[in-house]
Amino acid sequence: MRALLALTGLTMTVMLAVPGALPAHAADPDWSLVPDGAPAGRPEAAPSERPRPTEPQDTGYRPGQKALSGPARVVRERRLDARTLDVLISSPSVGRMLPVRLLLPEGWSKGARRTWPVLYLLHGGADDYTSWTRMTDVAAHTADLDAIVVMPEAGRAGNYTDWHNGGRGGRPAWETFHTYEVRRLLEVGYRAGTRRAVAGLSMGAYGAVKYAARHPGMFRFAGAYSGILATTLPGIPAVIMNAQASEKQDPLALWGHPKRDKRVWAANDPLTLAANLKGVRLYLSSGTNSFNGPLDAPGSPWHPAHLGEPLSAYTGKALSTRLKRLGIPHTLHLYGNGTHTWPYWTREFKRSYPMIRKALGA
Repeated sequence: MRALLALTGLTMTVMLAVPGALPAHAADPDWSLVPDGAPAGRPEAAPSERPRPTEPQDTGYRPGQKALSGPARVVRERRLDARTLDVLISSPSVGRMLPVRLLLPEGWSKGARRTWPVLYLLHGGADDYTSWTRMTDVAAHTADLDAIVVMPEAGRAGNYTDWHNGGRGGRPAWETFHTYEVRRLLEVGYRAGTRRAVAGLSMGAYGAVKYAARHPGMFRFAGAYSGILATTLPGIPAVIMNAQASEKQDPLALWGHPKRDKRVWAANDPLTLAANLKGVRLYLSSGTNSFNGPLDAPGSPWHPAHLGEPLSAYTGKALSTRLKRLGIPHTLHLYGNGTHTWPYWTREFKRSYPMIRKALGA
């Protein structure tokens, strides 16, 4: 492990790993609206499944534009199909217009008298809010889930954090965007309830466990697929700072200097915050090495991002040990060979799915 941690030049892509080591997919560039009920390139929905037709309103706002002054608010919607609704949020915390994708349950409407549980799915680094629906069959797999599935934008290297910025704080404040702005807007305007689960891959795996630990009582389940789950272990700060630098970010802007600002690092470390995970159903998983496994095509090329697996195992074992000492039940699935790619994350999501359903009561 010591030799592995020394390879920080190679591991700088770990927390920013791309699906299958391919270039990051750009989000929908024009956010063109589609009338409700239209398939938007997907199979036509049955008439009984189509939303009531409405005239789409193009406000002109696009992802990435500067946020409006004032509080967070939804500035645009687009319906992609019978279940998929994208909302665009003007976020003062991040300072930009940020998209969030929703998969809606059967019977959902803004005017419903009931609310629905919520499953948050967090994307990895160097990717975006479309990744779960683009790379997996999550829409089909959750078709009968009586809950709202929420996939928010989190930036290519946001690390699910309100950035330290040399002690000044301020933008980007991704944690505030997700745990306050998105959450509250969905509760106020989209019938989201208070039973919540969160899961993510790679950078999003870290975000899922960190959010559950930093906000006790907010989530009933946290699932982490191939994520760094202990940020202050020997060697890990260098990996994280190299990852930030690889995305042309100031490595010290996230949490400051690992030694001089150790309190900031500790405040964002799931291992340090492990006691707060009491009462949360936990599923932690990763491979233990960077070798091709049963879900990799024969002859698949090796990529440095695959070193995310042994690093995830290293930090996952440490967190598991701490959880055991605290008497906190959890599932740790270390599956040996397997790369830092979507086939494994999809499999692990499906393995943990019964725990998600139970936590949501759905």
